[in-house]
Amino acid sequence: MQLEETFKRVKQASKTLALLSDQQRNDILLAVADAIEAQQKRILKANAQDLARMERTNPLYDRLQLTEKRLGDIASDMRNVATLPSPLGHITKQKTLPNGLRLCRVSVPFGVIGMIYEARPNVTFDVFSLCFKSGNACVLKGGKDADSSNREAVALIHEVLRQYGVEEDVVTLLPATHEATGEMLSAVGYIDLCIPRGGRKLIDFVRDTARVPVIETGAGVVHTYFDKDGDLAKGRAIVCNAKTRRVSVCNALDTLLIHKDRLGDLPELLSPMEGKVEFFFNDESRYDTEFMDYKMNVVTVDSLDEALAHIDRYGSGHSEAIVTENEEAARKFQQHVDAACVYWNAPTSFTDGAQFGLGAEIGISTQKLGPRGPMALEEITTYKWLIEGEGQTRV
Repeated sequence: MQLEETFKRVKQASKTLALLSDQQRNDILLAVADAIEAQQKRILKANAQDLARMERTNPLYDRLQLTEKRLGDIASDMRNVATLPSPLGHITKQKTLPNGLRLCRVSVPFGVIGMIYEARPNVTFDVFSLCFKSGNACVLKGGKDADSSNREAVALIHEVLRQYGVEEDVVTLLPATHEATGEMLSAVGYIDLCIPRGGRKLIDFVRDTARVPVIETGAGVVHTYFDKDGDLAKGRAIVCNAKTRRVSVCNALDTLLIHKDRLGDLPELLSPMEGKVEFFFNDESRYDTEFMDYKMNVVTVDSLDEALAHIDRYGSGHSEAIVTENEEAARKFQQHVDAACVYWNAPTSFTDGAQFGLGAEIGISTQKLGPRGPMALEEITTYKWLIEGEGQTRV
């Protein structure tokens, strides 16, 4: 394993994070946030190099692009993370056994978290802030499309860490190669948890290949069902926002399901997107498509039950929504839909760690084992049992 020495250094550096107080971690996060804003030109220059290698028509272009506003938002999110309570040292269960043993379950870091992601340079900063705040070292494996941006981001983070006397290896960026991905997924004993963040192809590869523990995130085939009792004004705003706010993100709307009794309202429902979004009507070949583009399915259903069946078959367990004024229908939808986030009269664009008040996110988990939905500080900690006795022995 060519990267084994790198993984060893990260593992060793991860142990030094326990020596930092929460205040020290917060101070460093605030310093990095300040550096992001102060060094915007430097980061944007590197990002421009990445953008120059990608066609503007590529759906990933929007994910790849950084702007002054987006960097400002990244810095703001990092400051928010710094204000949040530490997720470490929380006593989640405590009891005394009949034999007098005192048991305490307390939250601790995983240790080293490996992150594999594609053309998303913002993830570099988000992952650092959440991992550092929660006492985890992180090994980052970005895609080649964003390599210049990622390397500049990590260089900036390292500069701040050196100023505070913290080992740089607590944040390590691997080469943007397939070989590096394979080595990370095989780094048993070094990587405690791996999180892929990207399209279905990436996530499937990681799940099928990894020898280290994995949490699946990201891929979203997202639906909104406009019910027979849906409010047209609400529906028009919700559908447009879910589809067009940012088409390249995993919470963007892919398929609008509409009750047959409301087909007469369809032109009005779609009107804010006319000329901007390409619509496909009842095209079965696209039912399981995550577009990440200005394209959307429109599918007619006869009933709420048919909408539920469609989502059950084609949904990815990410985010789903219903627009209705019928509370009984809404409750049934929320109860029956099997997804991490299920909305009633609100767009799926809200599926986001910062929007949920979590500071930032390391990804949206679509699995059921462990964390589900936006993953932030609590979701990247584990726990250990502390047991105190007075010489008891087991019979």
